[in-house]
This record gives sequence, structure tokens and C-alpha cells, in this order.
Amino acid sequence: MECEDTRKIQGMKTDLNLLLECLKHQMDNPFSQKEALVTIHSICQQNSNASVYFREIGGLMFVKNLAKSSDHSMVKEAALYTLGAVAEQNVYCQQTLCTSELFEDLISFLSNNDSNINLKRMSVYVILVLVSNNRIGQTLVRETGCIKVLSQLFRTVLSKYELNLSDGSVFQSYQLWSSVCSTLCVCVNNPQNDDNQTICCSLFLHANEWLINCVKPEIIRPLCSLIGLTLSNNTHVQKYFISVGGLDVLSQVLVKLESDSHKTLASAKLAVVVTKTVDACIADNPTFGVVLAKYHIVSKLLALLLHESLDSEEKFSIILTLGHCTEACEENQYDLFKNNGLPLMIQALTESQNEELNRAATFVLHNCKKTTEKLSLSLGEYSFDENEAEKLKDINEKEENLEEYWKKAKKILHRIKQLERERDEGHIQREEYKDSVSSMKINTQKHLHARNIGQGIKAKDKDKNQSSQPQNYKSHGVMSKAYSNDDQMKTLLKNANPVNACYRESGKNKTVCKASSSYNQNLHEEKTFEKDNFASQSSDHVFKHPTPIIKNRKQRLAVTDPFTLCSDIINKEVISFLATDNCSKILKYRCSGCIAVGKSLNSRNFSKLLHSCPYQCDRHKVIVEAEDTYKSELRKSLICNKKILLTPRRRRQLSTESTTSGGIKKRRIRKNFTEEEVNYLFSGVKKMGNHWNSILWSFPFQQGRTAVDLAHKYHKLTKRQKCAAS
Repeated sequence: MECEDTRKIQGMKTDLNLLLECLKHQMDNPFSQKEALVTIHSICQQNSNASVYFREIGGLMFVKNLAKSSDHSMVKEAALYTLGAVAEQNVYCQQTLCTSELFEDLISFLSNNDSNINLKRMSVYVILVLVSNNRIGQTLVRETGCIKVLSQLFRTVLSKYELNLSDGSVFQSYQLWSSVCSTLCVCVNNPQNDDNQTICCSLFLHANEWLINCVKPEIIRPLCSLIGLTLSNNTHVQKYFISVGGLDVLSQVLVKLESDSHKTLASAKLAVVVTKTVDACIADNPTFGVVLAKYHIVSKLLALLLHESLDSEEKFSIILTLGHCTEACEENQYDLFKNNGLPLMIQALTESQNEELNRAATFVLHNCKKTTEKLSLSLGEYSFDENEAEKLKDINEKEENLEEYWKKAKKILHRIKQLERERDEGHIQREEYKDSVSSMKINTQKHLHARNIGQGIKAKDKDKNQSSQPQNYKSHGVMSKAYSNDDQMKTLLKNANPVNACYRESGKNKTVCKASSSYNQNLHEEKTFEKDNFASQSSDHVFKHPTPIIKNRKQRLAVTDPFTLCSDIINKEVISFLATDNCSKILKYRCSGCIAVGKSLNSRNFSKLLHSCPYQCDRHKVIVEAEDTYKSELRKSLICNKKILLTPRRRRQLSTESTTSGGIKKRRIRKNFTEEEVNYLFSGVKKMGNHWNSILWSFPFQQGRTAVDLAHKYHKLTKRQKCAAS
């Protein structure tokens, strides 16, 4: 590859040397020189390094001298075209050619009456390349007087307002005029040059005449570009343009094009171009928007904004112009209200995904928001100039309908504030939702871990658990009598069930139970957002967190059955009932779950008791709802997925089914691990460590698998890998 690149570079250098020698030795043959110049141009366009080498061997200066000294017009045109192309391709060539001597030669070509139009076009093209992105070129074009020659060409090249571009001579003249407009645009902008902008102010009167007499895209586009760049960021030039009636002319052209935009798409596109020029005129002086009010430009812009063929950039230009029009002119703001402009701005703000367009719409709404606040305080008060008597007459005629517009303005202001409020509330709710979900998950995991450790003996032997309950009842009853006030009771509840503590502290019974059940089903449901948030906050300040568990241990809340949580709540309810002195005074319509004290309660008989009770309190009603919800979800999962969920209840059923009537256990049928189970095992160890029970519950292993089976299989696989490695 390097050899091929080297060969190509060497061949390019050889070609340029031969072409340069051809130019030097074919002075009497203009056709050969023209062909050599065209070939040099093509080589420089194909290879960026060719321009640098051509300058190093002196070819650039030779072509420059050839354009000046040649007697043949075609050679001059080809030489100028080559100079412009090489300078446009390489910045070093541009700096080499940017001299006052070359500008003077170009002026002589443009001023000479014997020069044809093509030679003038090539001269203008070279000036355009030398001035573009070059402040030195902008300075030289002004100091040498070249910009004045260009201004004179701008005035004189086109003499008739009725253009017939089908005519060859007229078309060539139009091309020269268009090139002059482009060159003048580069002289005043990119970078901005205030001195050149001041010189180009003399062209405004001539441009106004063309805008009035010839409304054609071929004329309006170059003129609007020249006017807009000349006015850009220059308040003095903007004031002069308005003083000579330029803004009035642009307004008239815009009104005419907007009326034609419903017929042709070209008129709508051209109206957007004029809108950009109007915006450049009033951007730095919003008070000039009063001039636009005479022509009702705001209503025209709103009608133009509804055009379906416009893209987002064109709509952005229109909305930005509306913002500058309504920034300091109350009459334009009135026109915006009158023509339902605010709903359009709100619609653009909500539907568009373009950031610039949204900023422009926000700018318009911000301007009108201030006015709406003023109008809501004082209806019908306007501040106009004393000399504008005609405006006051028009306003007096419309005062009868002002109250309706003010009401609309109030409604729109209320809608804007409502949108802002909803946006802020949505942001706050998202942040609170993230915090509440994380805190709820951490607290519940810690509680389940501590509870499983503390009740390990109870899970093995149910009789011991039932025998220990009366003692707990008695101790809790004595302690509840000892602590009478609320603060002492909170200290006592720190050692109680966390779910029951949240249950009593919140005072909202439905909140905690529904949050518990829905948290087991789906942590990301938006309906339980506020409930989980409240439960997590109350649990944080009621009881102390247990000591942190082993690192990298991931507890899954789905392991805990809702019946277990409900039984804890029931036990605490019974304790509180026994602790009271007025236990004998039971109301007639008391809940059966609250008065069933003497019975031995568990998740099954207590559920039947609650379902048979006609008078359920709020607490037990929530328990019934949670149980029904859990059972329905469990049925759906069994039917849809056709899988057996290994809940604690189901695990006990499986263990009883595997034993015989005499109590002798059958030997399990051997089931080899499949590849999927091995993958589940390794991925579970990678995520959860050596927590085999959690891995068993997290992946769909075959029926009959135990945590011990997973541990043995994993150790065997790791031993095989070590033996194979050794």
C-alpha cells in the first residue's frame, strides 16, 4: 500500500511539472494553455496535496501572472478559475494569493468595458474565495476599493425589473449579479465586519426597489441574504434600514407571499426567507416591532406557521420572529391573543422534540405571560404613543370584545402554570419513588433476615411455637400497661414485628397491607408508590436497623409468603387485645377476627374465620383482600406458565406426598442435571454466591431438586474443572 501511495504521489508531481512546462512553452497556443489549466484544476481537486506542491514549484504565481499578461480572454478565464479553485482547496494558497496587487488586477478586469461577462464572473469568483473566512481579505477588499466596484455592479448589471431568464444574455447577466450578491455577503459577514456593513448600507434603496417591483425567488433570495447579513448584530445599520423604509417593504412582501402560500409551496418557502430577514432587523431592537403591527404581521406569521409543508427549522424561524415581535410591542401581543397564538405555542412546545423550537416557543410564552399578568391586574389598560391616533381608534372599536380576550388570557396563563406545576411534581415524584423503593427493599430484606434467624427453632417445631405464644401474650400485656404514653410505646415496638410497627405508627391500615402484598408482586407498580414511600419512612424512625448481613448476599422478597406477614400482624393484634383491661366489653358488631382470642389461630383457620365474618374491621378487611389477591395471582401463574411454584405450603405438600402411609420415605428417582440446570447453577452462584436455597427459588430447576443437590453438584463440577486444569 505504501508503495502504491508513493507511486501515486510521484506521478502527481510529474504531471504537474509537465503541465507547468506546457504552460510556459505554449504561449502562442491559447487552446493548449486552456486545456493545461483545466487539467491542473482537476488534479488539485482530486488530491489535496497537489495544491501545496503546485504552490511550492511556483506554479501558483505563474498562473497569476498569466491571467494578468495574457492577451486571450479564454486563457484569462481559465487562469482565474484555476486560481480560485486552488485557493478554495488550500488555505496556504489563499494566503499566498491574498495581496493588494491581485485585488487591483481583479478591479481592472471588472471595470474594463471590454471584459466579457464570463471574465467578470471569474474575477468575482476569485474575490469570493479570497474574502471567505479571511479578515485580511475583507480588509483588502475595502482598502483597494474593490467593494465599491462590486456595489456598482450590483446596481447596474440588471437594469430591467422584468426578468426573462430564458434569454441567454439576460441569464448570464443574472448569474453575474447573483455572484456579486454572494461576494458582498461574504464581505460583511463570516467574520462580521462592521466597516463593510456600513459601506453596504448604500445598497438598501436599490434593494427596496427590486423587492417592490419583482417578487420572484431568483431576486428575493439573494436580496434577503444580503440584507440579513448586512443587518446582523449592527444596531446602527438596522436603524438606517428602517429609516429608509426597508422594514415596511419587507412587511409588504411578506403579506403578499403569505396570501400566495395557500396556492403554491414556493411562496410559503419564500415567505420563510423574508421572515428571517425581518427577524434580523428587529432582533436587537424589539421596539421596532411597532412598525410590523401596522401590517398585522403576527397574524400572517401564525397563518404561515400552520402550513403543513414547513419543516422544524422553518417553524423555528417563524416562532423566533414572533418572540421578537411580541417582546416589546403590546399591540403585537394583542394580535397574538386574538388569533389564538398561545394555544399554537403550547401545542408546539408539547408536540415538538426539537430543542431550539421548544426554546423559541417558551420565549413567546414568557413574553405573553408578563403581559397576561398585567392584563389580569388592570383590564383594558394600554400604553400607546400619543401620536398614534389611528391605532387608538382601532383599539376603541375593539374594546367591547376585550373582556372575552382577557378571560382567555387568564385561562391560558392558568394552563401554563398548571403545565409547569405538573412537570415539577412529576420530577419530584420520580425522585421520591426511587428513594422509597430502595429504602423499602433494604428494610424488608434486613427484617426478613433477622426474623428468619430468630425464628429458626420455631420453623422446625410448631408445638414449641404454639406453647410459647401465651408467654409472649403475657409479657406484652404487662409491658403495654407499664408504658402509657405514645413515646414509650414507640420504644417498646422497636423489638416487635416491623410490619406491625409500621402498621400501628402510620394509622393507615390499608396502606401497609396493600403495600406489603403489592411489593411481593411487583416493585415497580405506580399505584403503590405513595404507600411504599410512607411505610418506608415510618419503619425507618420506629425501629433500629439490624446489623448488616454478609456482603454480596441478595435477599429476594418474593421468598416471603404474604400469609406469614399477615399471621404476624394477627399475633400482635391479639397481644394488644389481651393487654387491655376492657377486654370483656366487646361491642355487639365487633369483627370476628378481633374477638377470636381463645382459639389457636393459623393462616388457614383464621382465613376461613375472616371470610365468614359479616362485620370486618378495616385491618382484617385489608388482610382478606391481600389473601384473595395473592391466590388469584398464584392461579394465573399456574395456568399460564404451567409451572409449580415452590411456595412453603407447596413444599410441605410435596414432602408429604413423597412419604408412604407408614411414614417410611421412598427413595427419590435419580434425575441427571441437564445443561440448562447447570447453566442456571453457575449463573446463580455468580449472582448470589453459595446461597443454594435462593438459587433454587430463583431458577426453574426440575421438580424434586433441593438446595443440598445444588451444592453437591456444584462442588463436583468445580472439582472436575480443577482436575482437568491440573
